[in-house]
Amino acid sequence: MKVLFIYPNINAQVGFNYGLAFISAVLKKHGHTTRLLNLNEKLYKLPSDEEIVKYIRDYAPGLIGMSVVTPQYPTALRTARLIKKNFPDIPIVIGGVHTTLVPDEVMKEDCFDYACTGEGEEAVLELVTKKERGEDTSAILNIWSRTNEGIKQNSVRSFVDLSKLPMKDYELFDLQHMINKEDGWVRLMGSRGCPFRCSYCFNHKIVDRYKDDLSATDVGYIRRHCLEDVLDEIKYLLRTYRDIKTFIFDDDIFTFDKKFLRAFCTEYPKLTEVPFVVNGHVRAFDEERAKMLKEGGCSIIKFGLESGSERIRRDVLHRPMSNEEIVRAFEAAHKFGLHTSAFVMIGLPYETREDILATIELLSRIRPGRFRWAIFFPFPRTDAYEMSLKGGYINFEKMRELKNFTEASCLDFGPEHNLFISKLQKTFPWYVNTHSENSPGNIYSFLTRAVEDMPPDKWEETKDKILPVDRELSLCLNKAGCKHYSFRYNDFTAVRSDWGDGKGE
Repeated sequence: MKVLFIYPNINAQVGFNYGLAFISAVLKKHGHTTRLLNLNEKLYKLPSDEEIVKYIRDYAPGLIGMSVVTPQYPTALRTARLIKKNFPDIPIVIGGVHTTLVPDEVMKEDCFDYACTGEGEEAVLELVTKKERGEDTSAILNIWSRTNEGIKQNSVRSFVDLSKLPMKDYELFDLQHMINKEDGWVRLMGSRGCPFRCSYCFNHKIVDRYKDDLSATDVGYIRRHCLEDVLDEIKYLLRTYRDIKTFIFDDDIFTFDKKFLRAFCTEYPKLTEVPFVVNGHVRAFDEERAKMLKEGGCSIIKFGLESGSERIRRDVLHRPMSNEEIVRAFEAAHKFGLHTSAFVMIGLPYETREDILATIELLSRIRPGRFRWAIFFPFPRTDAYEMSLKGGYINFEKMRELKNFTEASCLDFGPEHNLFISKLQKTFPWYVNTHSENSPGNIYSFLTRAVEDMPPDKWEETKDKILPVDRELSLCLNKAGCKHYSFRYNDFTAVRSDWGDGKGE
């Protein structure tokens, strides 16, 4: 059967969807044909409705599959309606995080014939195989289906055995084109699952769903590809694609398994000198791990901090780590020469201005090599969503309009705090510079005071001028030898001025 995947990823970062890449590989292994319509304006010109219709007519798939996160769901819904209007006989299956969290809401829309909950490799293969044979598809585990009697809600099956999966289908995503667009950065993932239950993350709800359906306390969510398979995949990528400059491991916590980390960092330098980037956790990181990573070829270690307020981390985010633990983790990384990256969020439920200032002060204290910030988005049915709902924060109209987590908030804190969030999103590194030692803080203090004094109408006129101002100021400070953070790559990442990355900076 010919299967068409559609990946809505509009007004967002260039994304590699691991689920689709694995599902495609499994389908191809069993003789099926796949294609991808990747809706991302940073990679391709977005197609018109007419072009989408023509593309589907020319390819003539037997099944169309979509994978979506919540901010992209409106695009997926509009596209599915367009497809059903023009091709009523082509079945559509929707999966991804949003579908797994709210399959009942998704299946209220008659443009979707199936909803895939949880992991889709085995379920979609079974669906395609049975559709091709003309067999009944109403009892496939992980698949909710539309029948004459109504919606059939099937339970999930056990998590996929990663050792039985073929390597991801990189060509589905036209990987060389992505490498060129991303200046040589290539994404990998060597494991699935996370041991923590952060309130804002969908992981804990996925685990709960599997526990309920399988009647088990341990469902085996955390799994890892064996070291040999990970290394073989790296060899394949280096052999097959050009101009790879950095590998980025998207594992939730690459540093969690110290035994695997030691083995990987021993073998990786034997393959290549291409640096790699990993995610860590401050409670799964120490000087021993830092030394392993540095000697293994790691260039950047990323940590999710989310907030500098211990109250917010404990009571809202369910991340009960102390600021001192965070400081020690960054000190260990810096001791061994690792470039560090910190992730933070603003616009959290029950967050005050003082909590946000605590985040700024923590960043100025730990001095990461870079930091990125996002505006909190409540994934449906997560614990943080329920907190936001209970507190009366969610503006559902804004929620439906948002396409990403970096531009605006769908929470309503009142006019004054809403305006502060908007200003901070555009000027975050200026605030950190104001509090940092050995930086031209008085300059940035003047700028942040000027921004805060702006009324809403003046801010609307000014906010799109922040990036050019920051760029010119940073050039001047670099010439003067003044260390500072400035925007780089996009409008939600700041990099320390004394770190050169070979990208023309």
